[in-house]
Amino acid sequence: MTLPQSLSDRLVLPVFAAPMFLVSGTDLAIACCKAGVIGSLTRNHCRDYDEMVEQLRTVRAALDAFAGEGGHAGPLAMNISPTMGHEYFARHLAACRDAGVAIIVTSVGDPTANAPLVRDHGMLHFHDATTVRFAEKAANASVDGIVCIGAGGGGHAGQISHLAFVPHVRSFFDGTIVMAGAISTGAAIRAAEVLGADLAYMGTRFIATQESDAPAAYKKMLVEGGAADVTYTSGVNGMPASWLKASLREIGLDPENLFIPDARSTEHLPEGKTPWRDIWSAGQGIALIDDYPSVADLVAQLHAEYAAACAVPVWEAAR
Repeated sequence: MTLPQSLSDRLVLPVFAAPMFLVSGTDLAIACCKAGVIGSLTRNHCRDYDEMVEQLRTVRAALDAFAGEGGHAGPLAMNISPTMGHEYFARHLAACRDAGVAIIVTSVGDPTANAPLVRDHGMLHFHDATTVRFAEKAANASVDGIVCIGAGGGGHAGQISHLAFVPHVRSFFDGTIVMAGAISTGAAIRAAEVLGADLAYMGTRFIATQESDAPAAYKKMLVEGGAADVTYTSGVNGMPASWLKASLREIGLDPENLFIPDARSTEHLPEGKTPWRDIWSAGQGIALIDDYPSVADLVAQLHAEYAAACAVPVWEAAR
């Protein structure tokens, strides 16, 4: 595979806990890194630059203390919008570099202009892609990694099956590929590798953990829901995304009869209600979630499932 050794040497599993708006707080990032997977923070829900710096300091202090006790932490990633001004983006990158961030994730916009900046600051640059065209643009920008968000994922996921998406991107991209969308088990992590990915991006599964910043009611919906309880629609903010039907009903909307705005907009939502804070997202992987354990317990469970998947015998005729 094409996972840099600087990352692989620090991982117990090829897992990247996805950065999630209003969910990926310092407790979740610290717990993920301590458990030996890639932990993450997101600039998007910080009020300003200073709050982001404070979160980085909190995580860095906890991981330094962990290392002082003999612990070996997984890498830390930060999600930053590449649409901010050049100088302001560079200021954010400097703060991340100084805090020991290994990966910068960008998820909207064209990564071309900012890819050299990330590289100059000594960090790896991963970019989200929901279509082959977006993946091609990211590859042309010489990013280090592409997050292929396929069908069934939470948030603004794509509509392409992983079975086609990941191998297609691998055919023209020799960097790190992260498979994202509906991954909840160790077997799915192994499947990502078999398809040609280096890492599995896990979002919804980490929302349903004790350390995530998600409200208790949100976690309860994940445990009680199934794939049929997720709707992929533009009827929340004008962009196709996966939403929990139960959270739509909670604010008085009928998930089967949503108004679809012509452009990106939330003006049609009930007054005072906003996506992500009041309307919650999830991927179809909730069908395989029935608890919200600690991150340490979850990673141990994933490790056991992954080992079992790796031990599945090869079909007799292929030997």
